[in-house]
Parts: sequence; structure tokens; C-alpha cells
Amino acid sequence: MPESFGEALRRLRGNRSVRDVARLAACGKTYVSDLENDKRKPTQAIAAALDQALDAGGQLLALADIRPGSSPLDQADALQQGLHQTLAAGPMTDASLDEWEYTVARHGRATRYRAEGELLPELLADFTDLRLVLTHRHSAPARQRLTIAVAQMSGLMALTLLKLGDGRSRAWWRTGRAAAAAADDRSALSWMYAQEAYQLYYGGDLEGAVELAARAQHLAGGLPCVGPALAAPLEGRALALLGQRDNSVEALGRAEAALRRLPEADRTASAFGYSESQLAFHSGNALTHLGEIERAADQQERALELYPLRDHTDRALIALDQAIGAAIRGDVAGAAALATTTIVDLPDEHRSALIIYRAREVAARVPEARTVPEVRVLREVLALPPGERDSSAHRAGNAGRR
Repeated sequence: MPESFGEALRRLRGNRSVRDVARLAACGKTYVSDLENDKRKPTQAIAAALDQALDAGGQLLALADIRPGSSPLDQADALQQGLHQTLAAGPMTDASLDEWEYTVARHGRATRYRAEGELLPELLADFTDLRLVLTHRHSAPARQRLTIAVAQMSGLMALTLLKLGDGRSRAWWRTGRAAAAAADDRSALSWMYAQEAYQLYYGGDLEGAVELAARAQHLAGGLPCVGPALAAPLEGRALALLGQRDNSVEALGRAEAALRRLPEADRTASAFGYSESQLAFHSGNALTHLGEIERAADQQERALELYPLRDHTDRALIALDQAIGAAIRGDVAGAAALATTTIVDLPDEHRSALIIYRAREVAARVPEARTVPEVRVLREVLALPPGERDSSAHRAGNAGRR
């Protein structure tokens, strides 16, 4: 069994007196004696002071959280946490920074295929570690790289909460923007505004979405970065819902140009990238809202060809756009059946609040057709009571008719 904090302290003290050790660590003699006899649990500050005073090389810090009589597994957890904190307090090497940037990028890729409920606990665990690292002193270049990582992780937190339908996502956008600004990184700040524009779009604030999308493109200042490639098509989609056809088409043209300027490394399946498949999806969505159903269908088919099968969220959203197109063409039964199939065929963990919200948009397109069997089934799947129109979908439907 591993030795306790008190046993290790007594061993490391050796021939030195308790009084001498207490003086070196700036604490009381009785306190040190109680620690040696495992009568008290040390604070992290005292453990660090004693570790330094006895030149223990982190041994005491690693044992500080282990409680006497705890199980081996609890001791292992405490030991791991202590070691992790000790390592986090050390100098930040290039390898350490590379590891953090890899971790952030890995989470960005995971957003394309992992369910939000699965991703959130891992995001939280890594973000907690990153916050611990950030509390220590670092060189200016190292702190800048860490702060950019904080901005990106904040954006991932916001995106994950958005898809879960949790309003706390808004606070994470503010944190992300503050971190990107503190790092003085216009590309990161542009990306943050572009992603936040999607929050406003799905929340029904179309004018606000257009404003943030424009801000994202302005901040980039012509840089070939992901922010404008994300923001321009979102602007086009919002303008289409607002009935501004010419401005919407112009924004879609800017989206194509932004994608062409992107380096190949950024045309990737990640929250930090933008790809041809996404542009086809977003263009199809805008064209659907403009009523150009045939052109929209071409874009949607192209998007489905390009998206991998594991990208459950965007493939479902494309199918729901196709259902809206069917409703606009007057195929009420087909629209409802496609929306129902899309929801039912999704794995439970991928039926996020965002997907249900968009499916309710389809239901809002056919509110007067509740006698059609397919519409009744869709409403049952979405748990919409008879005679009730979902308020969020109602707003979306009204926006599309403006």
C-alpha cells in the first residue's frame, strides 16, 4: 500500500527537527506534527511549501489528496490528480503547447460525428485541465497560444450546449470572444463571431445573425481563414428568410469565394474548418427559403454525396430541408413522412434539440393538414398536442414568409 502523506513527510524530514521543517514551510510546529501523524489533511499550499522545503520533487504534492484508510482506487485517483497538478505547474514546453493544440483540434473534429451528450463530459475534463495550466506563469508567446486554445474550447462548449438546447451557450460565446480578443487573434475572433451568428439564427434573431456574420467577415480583413467561410453562407441563409433575395445570393457568392481562399488544411470536417459539403448544405438551405426548390434539391443531393454517413447532424438537417422543399411544392404527405423518417432513423443520442427544432419547422409548414395521416404521425413523433402549433417553429415559419 502506498505510504500516506504523514509517512512520506516523516521519511523526508529525516534527522531535521519538526521545528526546523515548520520554520522552512512557514507553518506551525504542531501543524507539522499533526500532518506526520495523519491527524490533519494538508492544503495544497502547505503541501507545496513542505515539498519545496524538503526538496521532495513533488512527492508530497502527489500524496496531499490521499485520505488515510481510503480504497486503493481512491488513492490512485488522488495520486493521479496530484501528479497532474504538479505537472501543470511546471514550465510550458513547445511539446506541451502542441499537445494542447492537438487536444482542441481533436475535439473540433469530434463535433462532426459524436453526440453532444457524449462529448460534453470530455470537453469539461480537458477544459478544467486547461484552466489549471492557465493559472501559472508563462512566457508571452506561450500564454497567447494557451489563450487561443481557451477561445476555441469556449466555442466548442457553446456549440455543444447550443445543440443540446441549453441557453448557457450564450455565456460561453462571451467568454470565447474575450479570450480571442485577449490573444489578439483576429482569425479566432472572426471564427467566434461566425459561430455565434448560428446561435442567433437558430434562435430566430435573423437580423442579429446577419450583423454577427458581417462582423466575422469584417474582422478577418481578407485573411484566408475559416470565419468568413462560415459567416457568409449563414448570412445568405438569414437574408433568404428575411426575403432579401439579391442580398442573399450575393452573400452565397462571397461564401464560394471564401471557401476557394481557404488553405486545404482548413477544408476539413471539424468545427474549426469549412468544406464543400457544408457549402452545398448551406446553399441548399438558402435556396429552399428563397423558393428555388429545384436548385436547392441539386445542392442538397450534392451535400449528401459529400457528407460521410457518420455525420448524423448535418445529414439530418439536409433531409429536413428536403422535407421543407416538399412542403413548399405542396407534397404535404411526402414532407411529413420524410421528416418523420429522419427523426426515427437517427440514433437516440443524436436527436438533439437542434434537430427537433428543425423538424418542428416542417410541422409548422403544414399546420392545416393534420387530417393527413403522415402529418399526424409527425406530430406524434414530435409530441405536439393536437391543435397546438409549436411556438419556435411558428416563428420560423413566419420568418420564411416575410
